Amino acid sequence: MFINGIQIFISDLKNSLKDMMPIIVVVAFFQIVIIGKMPQNLSSILIGVCIIIVGLAIFIRGLEIGIFPVGENLANDFAKKGSLFWLLLFAFFIGFSTTIAEPALMAIAGKASIISGGRIDELFLRLTVAFSVGFAISLGVLRILLGHPMHYYIITGYIIVVIITFFAPAQIIGLAYDSGGVTTSTVTVPLVAALGIGLASSIKGRNPAIDGFGLIAFASLMPMIFVQIYGIVVYDFLDSNSISKVATLVTNVISPSNRYTIYKIFIEFLYVAKDIIPILLVIGFFQYIIIKKPIAHLKKVSSGILLVIIGLYAFILGLELGLFPIGSNLALSLTSIGNTSLIYLFGFLIGFSTTMAEPALIAIATKANEISEGNINSTVLRISVAIGVAIGISLGAYRIVQGDSIVYYIIAGYSLVIVMTYFAPKFIIPIAYDSGGVTTSTVTVPLVAALGLGLAQNIQGRNPLIDGFGLIAFASLFPMITVMGYGILAMQISKRRK
Repeated sequence: MFINGIQIFISDLKNSLKDMMPIIVVVAFFQIVIIGKMPQNLSSILIGVCIIIVGLAIFIRGLEIGIFPVGENLANDFAKKGSLFWLLLFAFFIGFSTTIAEPALMAIAGKASIISGGRIDELFLRLTVAFSVGFAISLGVLRILLGHPMHYYIITGYIIVVIITFFAPAQIIGLAYDSGGVTTSTVTVPLVAALGIGLASSIKGRNPAIDGFGLIAFASLMPMIFVQIYGIVVYDFLDSNSISKVATLVTNVISPSNRYTIYKIFIEFLYVAKDIIPILLVIGFFQYIIIKKPIAHLKKVSSGILLVIIGLYAFILGLELGLFPIGSNLALSLTSIGNTSLIYLFGFLIGFSTTMAEPALIAIATKANEISEGNINSTVLRISVAIGVAIGISLGAYRIVQGDSIVYYIIAGYSLVIVMTYFAPKFIIPIAYDSGGVTTSTVTVPLVAALGLGLAQNIQGRNPLIDGFGLIAFASLFPMITVMGYGILAMQISKRRK
């Protein structure tokens, strides 16, 4: 048993190293060849990368034996119980509790509050996004129960997003679009996906591959609507002092410290555990109070949840030690060079490499391969998503450099998504929509946000509040296009073979 566990862990380590290699290669290339010098604290960076690899392996193993089984079993139990009220309430609180404590959302909300001079309140913004995600998960669960086609809901949502955009103040649009991307974390995605797939598997007449996916897409869409409405209220209906100019913008989304003591490591570990506690409380309440049934294989599930916490903390610690400092410095160095082509190339490559290492995407791709019985290749799916993110970030960087309005790009992108929906095979549509949400999480958000704010800060005539946000939205939009393109291409190839 022990030897088998060691072999599995070694296999997970090899997969983690393979996933991290693109990031290592991109960063090393730009630091050595383009910038022309070795980074400071090279030993710290190397240690950070090693911690990331180990943390990613532990995290994925914890999901497999902890989070996924609990989510799927709860979905099955609720389906058997037949109580619509409690199922929708559970879906709402899962969405709300996982979002309100989301570190990426905290970072973006805090940054927006600073840049807006306090006009955008950090707590109210987080509550708005968390409520919208809870509402979205409930709506997505209701769609699975009713058996309605997902794309009708999503297309209607995109139309509402576009309509509200014409009334929303410019200061909130980029932030609203970004809010849809930062809500789906490495913990939220697997749990929500397990809920949707488990529910679709337990209801007669539902297809897990078609009906089970899509909840993440709802969780990415609704915040765009709610945050824009929040912005309209704040800027058009509430009196406030004029927005003060921020002289110096800190482009690091998370400000790392080079000094790590045992005490600090312990405190930060508790902080990561605190982010998962609301999820555990919601699961425990509904499992024991509503379902009134103990969790199956509790020791195994508990060890899996502990592995998730340890792996997630190690992953974040490694990012702070290694990739965050060098990513932020690279963004600032490239804007100082003045060669825009290098900025676009860096955006493309860093988008591709960070997405390939994204834990949430790895989990969803693995589940999609399993549910589709091999029809969806997990590696090809991840590559398709990564290409979409890469194109999105490089195009978003181009928008900031050129000073164009984000509205026209987003409207054109969503219009293309709507058109492709009618040509893509049914089995790929929900996964394509979900792909937009799983790409912007623990790895991607800090690096992408640092790049966007760094560009807006260093290019004359750009407003960080209006122009600095939006790259995450591009990183969420374009994977939908590339994944549906992958589905259409696979369908055509299959037809030709037949």
